[in-house]
Amino acid sequence: MRALIQRVSEASVTVDGDVLGSINAGLLILICAMQGDTEAQADKLAAKIAKLRIFKDEDGRMNRSVADIGGSALVISQFTLAADTSRGNRPGFSSAAAPEDGNRLYDYFADQVTAQDIPVAKGRFGADMKVQLLNDGPVTIWMDTED
Repeated sequence: MRALIQRVSEASVTVDGDVLGSINAGLLILICAMQGDTEAQADKLAAKIAKLRIFKDEDGRMNRSVADIGGSALVISQFTLAADTSRGNRPGFSSAAAPEDGNRLYDYFADQVTAQDIPVAKGRFGADMKVQLLNDGPVTIWMDTED
């Protein structure tokens, strides 16, 4: 699985003019299931992200997790994280999981973040989503289960 994590002051996702989810301080997690990904990888990634110390402590150092600050997560499916740009000018997405597997792993991943005692808001898999965010820092981190 691949994830792009952004530390945010606030974030929201809208589909067809309806706000599906919004959070205040926390993490915007763009997540992509790749071919062959498993629930064990989703477990590992969710646990690692939940413990990721990227929020400032009282000394201004990145030393606190999203749980430490009482924050939330907005989890958005984003198959374009699988983009292969090695040839030509049009990205290929053949390494992304098939839609049914991607949707299943997206939901499973969000459930695993919730299991880490982090409130989760979600987008809608496969929808044309409009995501708004206020990146805090900015802090943006790329994670891959292969790491």
